[in-house]
Amino acid sequence: MTRVLITNDDGIDAPGLRALAGAAVEAGYDVVVAAPAEEASGASAALSAYTDDDGKLLITRRNLSGLDGVPAYGVAASPAYIVVLATLDAFGPAPDVVLSGINRGANAGRAVLHSGTVGAAFTAAAYGMPALAASLDVLSPLDPTRGGNALAVLDETSDESRNWATAAQYVAEVLPRLDGLTDGAVLNLNVPDRPAEEIAGLAEAKLAGFGQVQMAVAESGEDFLRTSVQENRTRAEDGTDLALLTAGHATLTTLRGLLEL
Repeated sequence: MTRVLITNDDGIDAPGLRALAGAAVEAGYDVVVAAPAEEASGASAALSAYTDDDGKLLITRRNLSGLDGVPAYGVAASPAYIVVLATLDAFGPAPDVVLSGINRGANAGRAVLHSGTVGAAFTAAAYGMPALAASLDVLSPLDPTRGGNALAVLDETSDESRNWATAAQYVAEVLPRLDGLTDGAVLNLNVPDRPAEEIAGLAEAKLAGFGQVQMAVAESGEDFLRTSVQENRTRAEDGTDLALLTAGHATLTTLRGLLEL
């Protein structure tokens, strides 16, 4: 039976993590869950961990709702670090496959470079394992009449009531594609936060040249800076993940993290 590690960067208590693990269980995988004890968004592929005074990395066994019998661990470490630990049999036998997510917020455009969700998948690929990063797009169009040029605003819906089941359905659809991945490649899936019947289908996409949000300097002084995150108003080109997400498609992009030129 294929052994699968489920991790994320939203933390062990995130509802998207449970949805992803449930999809893997339903697909017949031997599943273990190990995720950051606290949120680690934006961690990219950083290998960071927090230890006590004796140098011990704290790991807490958890029971996740709806996942009876699935071992789960909250780990004081970044997602990529957790993937490396898993290869060392830290959570039982080393995995054959890594699934990361389901992230709260799309990981799209070239901003995937900074994503802890995608960073975990890239780390798995570097260790020779097929990997999928999955995310739920929680940004919605500001003006639907503008179609693919619509700006995006943050949807403040309660996390527990989001359409995780929709994203899990698309995860199940793309899992067979992991078998055909070339070494070093990962799949990056983004799904609109909508009921399944409102999704326009799965589309292969290229990366947009930017992310959905961008950092800005909100205030500066002689000895300080204060930053903010703002919606990115740059137009997404046709055929990119951001344009297709705005149009209501789930998107799938094959990424390669390490490439020699």
